Amino acid sequence: MSEKLEVQDLINVGIFTALYFLIMFASGMLGFIPIIFLFFPLYMPIISSIPFMLFLTKVKKFGMVTIMSIILGLLMFATGHTWVPLVATIICGFFADLIFKAGKYQSFKHTVLGYSIFSFWLMGAMLPLWIMRDSYFAYIRESMGKEYANAIFTMTPVWIAYVMVGVIFIAGIIGAFFGKAILKKHFKRAGIL
Repeated sequence: MSEKLEVQDLINVGIFTALYFLIMFASGMLGFIPIIFLFFPLYMPIISSIPFMLFLTKVKKFGMVTIMSIILGLLMFATGHTWVPLVATIICGFFADLIFKAGKYQSFKHTVLGYSIFSFWLMGAMLPLWIMRDSYFAYIRESMGKEYANAIFTMTPVWIAYVMVGVIFIAGIIGAFFGKAILKKHFKRAGIL
């Protein structure tokens, strides 16, 4: 099999990136309720594991996950997020791609670790809460209202950022097993066990 990405590979990247983004966007809408916003890094890697795990059954070449992550980051930027998620998606996608490649795209252990690393891009979406606190909350106050912004501000002291790192890693592991269970037949066919 050629190591070079072909048209069908890029079509798969496009289709599954769109699916992943749509599911993430729809599940992110629940964040309009402040308390649920805090749980986004927990439930998102689990829910979105279904399209991502299905995507992995099609991935046999290095670069597909990296390209997906770049597109995902650009979509986040285009929908009003800061530059931080873009950088995070590129870094996390590249390292996840390396891990999947190390497992020759067939090792489930590498799939679990790679998906957890990939899911860390969510931290990029959350980081502006702490590293750009003033400007980020000014933006939230303007777009979502003072009451919503104040509720999120109160619920996000700095120590929550450290908790989220652990939550995302664990949610990535749970998501990999959840996605595998849902797509058992596809995993068997692709030889990912």
